[in-house]
Amino acid sequence: MNFDELGLEPKLLQAVSEAGFEEATPIQSGTIPLVLAGKDVIGQAQTGTGKTAAFGLPLLQKLDPSKKGVQAIVISPTRELAVQTQEELYRLGKDKHAKVTVVYGGADIRRQIRNLKENPQIVVGTPGRLLDHLNRKTVKLENVHTVVLDEADEMLDMGFIEDIEKILSYVPNEHQTLLFSATMPGPIMRIADRFMHDPEVVKIKSQELTADLIDQYYVRAREYEKFDVMTSLIDVQDPDLALIFGRTKRRVDELTRGLQARGYNAEGIHGDLSQQKRMAVLRQFKNGQLDILVATDVAARGLDISGVTHVFNYDIPQDPDSYVHRIGRTGRAGKHGVSITFVTPNEMGYLRTIEELTKKRMLPLKPPTEEEALAGQLASAKETVVQTIADDDLEKYEPMAEELLEQYTPLQLVSAYLKSISKDGSDVKVTITPERPLPFRKASHHRSDKRGSSNQRHYSKNRNNSSNRRNRDDKHSYSRDHRSKDKKNFKVHSRA
Repeated sequence: MNFDELGLEPKLLQAVSEAGFEEATPIQSGTIPLVLAGKDVIGQAQTGTGKTAAFGLPLLQKLDPSKKGVQAIVISPTRELAVQTQEELYRLGKDKHAKVTVVYGGADIRRQIRNLKENPQIVVGTPGRLLDHLNRKTVKLENVHTVVLDEADEMLDMGFIEDIEKILSYVPNEHQTLLFSATMPGPIMRIADRFMHDPEVVKIKSQELTADLIDQYYVRAREYEKFDVMTSLIDVQDPDLALIFGRTKRRVDELTRGLQARGYNAEGIHGDLSQQKRMAVLRQFKNGQLDILVATDVAARGLDISGVTHVFNYDIPQDPDSYVHRIGRTGRAGKHGVSITFVTPNEMGYLRTIEELTKKRMLPLKPPTEEEALAGQLASAKETVVQTIADDDLEKYEPMAEELLEQYTPLQLVSAYLKSISKDGSDVKVTITPERPLPFRKASHHRSDKRGSSNQRHYSKNRNNSSNRRNRDDKHSYSRDHRSKDKKNFKVHSRA
């Protein structure tokens, strides 16, 4: 479906065109008309399916330039996603002169307060920092007409449900609520039941959630073999942009140092890095200044980076839903992607569980030989040579080249140059500290409701933890007695 069929105004259609969007994704075509009609909407869709535009475009259309004060808030689980959402809304709303600001923890709150004094129409923020501003009365929500809960299941996993409930208690009763989540465990549905009015559900069909555009492979390798095998695969596959997922912060640091030692243009991100460092690395990766980004699941949540061609799961995730999140960073915008998962012998049960969830068999991939890896390195080096010649800025090097040609043959010189620019780091020994192995799991049928029960236990624990951080008797907390006793009717719109 084209965007001009969705009821959007000309200024937004122009922004969509300038952004390079051609056809609306299923979540966009299913959601935008419902939001414009004033409906509460639950959107079930993975990261990378165009959710920001799905809620952002109708949200921007509803802004009233004659009104002062915040008209819409978007609650995001992480700083990175909050910043990316703010940037996307600003880009889509620039022709409407939309004022969008972002607030998140780990940054100077005084600067955020100054930005809030400039009367933004939309505030994007993480739950904790939004609550801080509400308590300081630097954000007021009495004029808010739209609330967006983005990546709701991630916020559940991170223990933010109670914070969200408190934020929603500040919002007037008459408002529209939009909730987006990759999965719909019990606590998320209770949030919907409690704070939404007869929501329409737009659910992407399972085949779209399983990333059909991604070629999925696995490599059987012992723990001590994985790094060498991965670098050989990088040499052979020659990814444009690659994401590597490690299970722990230590793993990310060691993989990053090892890749750099072998000549790869790589950086890593995890929760222990400063916010400034994380944002700088992400900016480099998005701008193509890095070839490889190594990350933990938490640090990579909400990443929306186009052009990722390969995802390497150095450590197989324990939670199969995390696998879907990880590989969803590639195979976007109609382009094919590749995911490669390393599996140790005792982890094959986890692999089979993932396959049952995605309904797609991973293909076994044989590690490259040394000759194949060298061929890949030399092919990449050859491209560098061809590009250097094409740049045609070689005159100042010609006198030295002529001097060298008097001492060596052209074949010797070209061979030496290829050796100097190829990534043959096989002589650089890299040792990655073994991680504690995952508990042995037999292959079993994975049912979607299992995650709900797991998250219910996680939710209960996080609520108890959260109560230690914040006073449950806060005068703004929303009483359960306010919950409607009428059973809500969720109308489901499945999209192909």
